[in-house]
Amino acid sequence: MPQTPDRLTLTDGLTISRALTGLWQVADIEKDGATIPPETGADWLEAYARAGFDTFDMADHYGSAEIIAGRLLARGLSPRPLVFTKWCPTPGPMTPEIVRAGVQDRLTRLGVERVDLLQFHWWTFEHPAWLDALHELSRLRDEGLIGELGVTNFDASHFNLALSDGVPLRTNQVSFSLMDRRATGEMAQVCARHGAWILGYGTLCGGFLSDRWLGKPNQTQIEDWSKMKYRRFIDAAGGWDSYQSVLAAAAQVATKHGVSISNVATRWVLEQSRVAGVIIGARLGERMHAADNLRLFSFELDAEDHAALTAAFTQTTPIFGDCGDEYRKPPFLTASGDLSHHLATVPKAFVPEPIPERAGATRVLTGSKWEDVAGYCRAQRIGERILVSGTTAVAGVSRPVAPQDAGAQTAYILDRIIAAVTSLGGQAEDIVRTRIYITDEADVLAISAAHGRVFGATKPANTLVRVAGLIGDHRVEIEAEAIVAG
Repeated sequence: MPQTPDRLTLTDGLTISRALTGLWQVADIEKDGATIPPETGADWLEAYARAGFDTFDMADHYGSAEIIAGRLLARGLSPRPLVFTKWCPTPGPMTPEIVRAGVQDRLTRLGVERVDLLQFHWWTFEHPAWLDALHELSRLRDEGLIGELGVTNFDASHFNLALSDGVPLRTNQVSFSLMDRRATGEMAQVCARHGAWILGYGTLCGGFLSDRWLGKPNQTQIEDWSKMKYRRFIDAAGGWDSYQSVLAAAAQVATKHGVSISNVATRWVLEQSRVAGVIIGARLGERMHAADNLRLFSFELDAEDHAALTAAFTQTTPIFGDCGDEYRKPPFLTASGDLSHHLATVPKAFVPEPIPERAGATRVLTGSKWEDVAGYCRAQRIGERILVSGTTAVAGVSRPVAPQDAGAQTAYILDRIIAAVTSLGGQAEDIVRTRIYITDEADVLAISAAHGRVFGATKPANTLVRVAGLIGDHRVEIEAEAIVAG
């Protein structure tokens, strides 16, 4: 058995353990108000680090995890442990001051001058400030406050959009397991295209992908937040019997190699394209599993193993949508379940105002100077009808987004259109017509695929026209109409 986990170099100066230690469950341990003594918590982390599991993943809302990790860093261990954390702000304007304050809070809690990897999470892409935040984080990276920059729970479309817009993202942290295989698709392709990496979490489905559950009857008593979350994934993937089919196949492979089911489940994720590492949750002070996790690096899955697991996958239902969708749309697959109440509190991107010249009508403006110069609004609502002006991929006042990527521009435009519709009381499903203007016939597939990702279920009426040109670095422009259901 190897003495330490395998390591992978993400960038010059950042070489990580391929088995990261996740501290999400610190929040669960502390949920009843008791806080882990920081030095005691640091003792537990030091034991992981000395076993070679020296790359720790946490977030601003994982209880006292950042403080505990800061105490570990203060001990001056050699080699120095790596600390990855996340910033999950409430959607709203992302000014340089707000972004800097968010990063500074991470630095203060960790007691460091630079975060090794800062990962950004955003609840809804209808609010366009996420891209402003990422560019500001990139500037703070240039200042040296951030070592490398990543995101968490981004879908492939928006991960690609950010990368195509020049944000130097290294990683996207997403759910990835035998039960949730979404990241094997377009996400892996985006990473390969841009040289980015996947960090997989949930690889053990909160412990459900382990020997202790093989052949067990349907679980009804949920022990902790982690199992609450991943039981929802099991249900979405076809239910308990489908899950047991996968578990049985993993058990056969485990017996063949003399390892555990957990080893097989994690190894499968590690061997997928563009996976840099897997995040294995730690119940600090309870179960360490370091010896068992080291076995991950003592074997590889062969063609027979992959075939057996792939056969078991046919007994399951693919998890809906793309990576991260479980946080943004039903069915919500989170520890707390339905997040619609949370998303309803997110401020709308635009503030509607009455149209004085048209009784009962409302409109939204973006603040562009051209709205006054040319005399138009982004969208207006008259009765049940919402009309959205031709929209291009513009960030800030006039900066074109992702000028070389028509698919990325389309994704950004559709977010703006939906934001206008929802700001006026509608929703994406109310959009009944879109008109698309493009400049290069070679972009048709990328633009159409981006449109299909958003409207594949509702299928509004659509027209696509190639025009001689659009102003500036815009490859696509889209207008839309919606009829709000009564």
